[in-house]
Amino acid sequence: MAAKPVPQRPVPRLYLATSVVDDPSQLIASLPGLLAAADVAAVLLRLRETDQRTMISRIKALAPVVQDGGAALLLDGHVELVARGGADGAHLTGIASIEDAFPSLKPDRIAGVGGLATRHDSMAAGEAGADYVLFGEPDARGERPSAEAIAERLQWWDELFEPPCVGYAASREEACEFAAAGADFVLVGDFIWADPRGPEAALIDIEQAITQAHAAAFGKNKSTDDTTEQTTGRG
Repeated sequence: MAAKPVPQRPVPRLYLATSVVDDPSQLIASLPGLLAAADVAAVLLRLRETDQRTMISRIKALAPVVQDGGAALLLDGHVELVARGGADGAHLTGIASIEDAFPSLKPDRIAGVGGLATRHDSMAAGEAGADYVLFGEPDARGERPSAEAIAERLQWWDELFEPPCVGYAASREEACEFAAAGADFVLVGDFIWADPRGPEAALIDIEQAITQAHAAAFGKNKSTDDTTEQTTGRG
C-alpha cells in the first residue's frame, strides 16, 4: 500500500513590527511598497505615548494602508483604541493582561499574547483563546532568552499545540533558526528598519532566507525521506 503523502508545511509568514511611531507620514509612504515586496501577514504598530485623540488619528491613518496591502494591523497594547482606530487587533504582554483585554477583542478581533515567561503561562494563554503566542521578545529591562532557548520553546509549542506560534527575531540568523524550529510566523522589526540597504531590500532578503531555512528543515525531500524511513523501517 502506498504511503499517505506528507502535507507540505507552509513557509512561516512575516510579522513586521514598526519602530515607535510619532509622525506616521513616512511609514504611510513606505508601507505599500513593503507589503507588496514580501509576504507580510500583519503589522505591529508601536505608538508613541500621547493623548488618545492623537493616537487614534494615527491609527486611522495607518489602518487602511496596512489593510489594503493585505495585512492585519495590530496595536502593541492600547486595547481600548483598537475598535476606535479601525485596527484588526492587539498584541498583549503577559498572562495577566488577558482577563481585562480579551472581552473587548474576542471574537471579532485578533488577540495575540507575548511576555510569556513560563510554559505554564504559554499554555494558559492558548487555553484562554489567544490567536497566537509570541516567544522571544525583550522584557521591560531589554533582556531576552538566548536564540537557542527561543527555538526550543517554538519547537515544543509547534509539536503540541494548535494556536500559531511567533518567533521574535532580532537578526537574520535568528529568523532562520526560528523558521527551522517550527514558527508559524517570524516577527521582524528593528533590524529591518536599520538595514543600510533599506527596509524593502531587507524584507525581501529575510523572506528568502526564511524560505530556504524552512525548506532545509521541512522541505519536500525531507518529508519524502521521513516517509520512506517510516514505511521501510530504515533510519
